[in-house]
Amino acid sequence: MADTLSNRPPAPTQQQIDEVARRFLTTTEMVAEARRKLHPHSWDFVAGGSETEATLARNRLALDVWALRPRVLRNVLQSSVEPSSSLLGIKLRIPVIFAPVGGMTMLDPLGALGPVRAAGQFGTMTFISSVTEPDLELAAAEANGRLVLQLYIRGDANWVDAYVERAVKAGCKAICFTVDTDAYSRRERNQLNRFFQGTPLITGGRTGVMENTGREHQEQFSWKDIERVRRKFDLPVIIKGIGTAEDAKIAVEHGVAVVYVSNHGGRQLDHGQGTLEILPEVVAAVNGHAEVMVDGGFVRGTDVLKAVALGAKAVGMGKLQAWALAAAGEAGTMRLLDLIEEEITKDMMLMGLTKLSQVDRSVLAPAQPYTLPTALSAFPHLHRYE
Repeated sequence: MADTLSNRPPAPTQQQIDEVARRFLTTTEMVAEARRKLHPHSWDFVAGGSETEATLARNRLALDVWALRPRVLRNVLQSSVEPSSSLLGIKLRIPVIFAPVGGMTMLDPLGALGPVRAAGQFGTMTFISSVTEPDLELAAAEANGRLVLQLYIRGDANWVDAYVERAVKAGCKAICFTVDTDAYSRRERNQLNRFFQGTPLITGGRTGVMENTGREHQEQFSWKDIERVRRKFDLPVIIKGIGTAEDAKIAVEHGVAVVYVSNHGGRQLDHGQGTLEILPEVVAAVNGHAEVMVDGGFVRGTDVLKAVALGAKAVGMGKLQAWALAAAGEAGTMRLLDLIEEEITKDMMLMGLTKLSQVDRSVLAPAQPYTLPTALSAFPHLHRYE
């Protein structure tokens, strides 16, 4: 598989892209196909959270307790709707990026290469994890200048610097440090499945890509290290895993370019808050001194608009990206972006809006949740495929 990746495999043909577009008219169908194709261990790895999965459920609940307020008779010709945003000075066709996902070879033989190419072609951005394939340099060559490296710390300062130097040389737009993994959480679905046993099914093609070695360096990583990297390299720094206003303020004090609100998709600290619940306090704490983005259970166009209304410049999609990739490879991730764009565009029209800048707190109203929140509760028709 490594040889295949090193040969820069071809992108899907137009015929393949069209076939996937005809096959998948909804994201629900993609999730259903991913569940059908994936080994149960891989499905649980993507769909699950830590311990009781309370944080995972609260990610969905935090989205469901907001309703959207429609305005009418506002002259919202579809061709005039402009759902674009920007991050790090780069225009995003929609305010959605592909969030970093580890071990993506369990979803597709080419790992993260498909999402990287799809996002670059579409006009958004990918954060590629340091614990997935392909290697950074190959991904960057295929990213159309729209790649960020997300790094787990598995070595000392020299190890970190070497990785950052690679990111600079490859043309990455930023370096993203994930900081909510000082301990690897108790993900009970994985434990019940005896998931981390080193089989090819689980680890993909790269030896050790999912192994837990060098964690002591992550445990010791601190704000001093962030400051050192920021001063040493001419590359914007993103901190992923911010969950409080207090840490958001510290990030700004250390010159961080993007504060990334995330709870690892509910996969780290259990019984935490949903990220959309955290977002307003972080935006207030940052106070315009850095950009703010968020992930955590975002799977619908309406989810994205709620985040934008509360101050996010961009929304990361992890689980849905993974399911689209498992369902139909690179063409699946291309189709996913088209579907999310369609949802956002139609939602904006139904809200009487033509520009993303018009999406603010005034479009939201508190609401009662309408269903039991789970990782799949935004797909009410999924039972049709059981």
